[in-house]
Amino acid sequence: MVLRKPVTSRRRWLASLLTLTACWIPSVSIGQDGCCDDSDYSAVCCDSHFEDACDSFHRELSCRESLAECGLTFSSNLTQFYFGTVDGGVKQTGRYGGHGDYLANVDLGKLGVHEGMFLKVRAEHRFGDSIVEPSGAFLPATLATELPTVQTRDLYITNFVITQALSESCIVFAGKMDSLDGDMNAFAHGRGITQFSNVSFVVNPVALRTIPYATLGAGFAYLHEGQPMFSFLVLNPTDTARTVGLSELFSEGAVISSELRLPTRFCDRPGHVLVGATYSTRDFANLDQDPRVILPTIPIERSSGSWSVYWNTDHYLHVDQRDSTRGWGYFTRGGVADDSNNPLSYFWSIGLGGNSTLRGRDNDSFGIGYYFSETSNEIAPLLELAVGGIGDSQGIETFYNIQATPFLTVTPDFQWVSQARSAVDDAYILGVRANIAF
Repeated sequence: MVLRKPVTSRRRWLASLLTLTACWIPSVSIGQDGCCDDSDYSAVCCDSHFEDACDSFHRELSCRESLAECGLTFSSNLTQFYFGTVDGGVKQTGRYGGHGDYLANVDLGKLGVHEGMFLKVRAEHRFGDSIVEPSGAFLPATLATELPTVQTRDLYITNFVITQALSESCIVFAGKMDSLDGDMNAFAHGRGITQFSNVSFVVNPVALRTIPYATLGAGFAYLHEGQPMFSFLVLNPTDTARTVGLSELFSEGAVISSELRLPTRFCDRPGHVLVGATYSTRDFANLDQDPRVILPTIPIERSSGSWSVYWNTDHYLHVDQRDSTRGWGYFTRGGVADDSNNPLSYFWSIGLGGNSTLRGRDNDSFGIGYYFSETSNEIAPLLELAVGGIGDSQGIETFYNIQATPFLTVTPDFQWVSQARSAVDDAYILGVRANIAF
């Protein structure tokens, strides 16, 4: 990396490194101008004694705020699940598992590389066991415990995306990206760790056959008030969460994905309407093991192409008069897909969610939802050979997020799942989720 002012840049880098080290000392914070001010370098990096340098820090901003001024922001989530099938399912038992999510965003303009350029890096891993197998459900009750891959528990980079802003409202981007950033909804999204846990309320499952969890791709987006209004992507059709993916880039075809998300203002309350579509040219020959839809790996008739069309809405029914960003409302999702290669041909869900209205619990949140999933008539007979009779499925999930501390959220959760597998009884799933954000 070559900068115009190598001496100043070196000073800023050393000060950033020192600030990052100071983050591990809770009592230490930094001055008003943070690591981006050369005076801090003089006071900190040129002092022969580190302790004296620490004493020179003003305690006005946290070290994270200072790093953000330099273009570096970090957020991490360690989410633990203890869920059990209290009745029905394959067997009644409890399972403990978890998921680590580590995200870094870099403003390369502030670092002097290129104005308007950004880098997003996400690493993920899972640990323990999930409740998916005991529940007998095809749609995971705790999505995060299956990601980024069901094969291993290693740490993988699932996002490495470079974005260039062409204007305030238009961006282009390329790199490795994951599917959970799509199908945005105010009350039913949250990557399975901050809102609902069941995949049916995190994204629309009909799109998961065509869109891999993590893969290489490129696209552009038009922004409205900093949020994507229209996006268009071209993606590699195979999952490369465990590899770089360059050697297999577009070797099996390509995926085209597009979304349009429009803000609404019905009854003078905010909301959104989203419409999306996907199409894959991949030559499908089997139902691969996917962490987002747990199906047995079985061969299907080789055919080319798969598509999906989906939509969702969110709308606030109540908005806090003291804070317009708080409130609660309803959400809906729906989608259709081809029968020949997609195990789900139709899906819809509906529910309520948002911030708590209980006195003194302003930071709590809640959600309750119902979904219905129709199994493909063409693929169902093949699944029956592996697991017995197959039909449609439906379910309910309700949760309440308790903000125990600024960094810890504890979430009791209950789910009822009516199985697609006719030989398996309805599963009643009870559990608790603990998310530590740092």
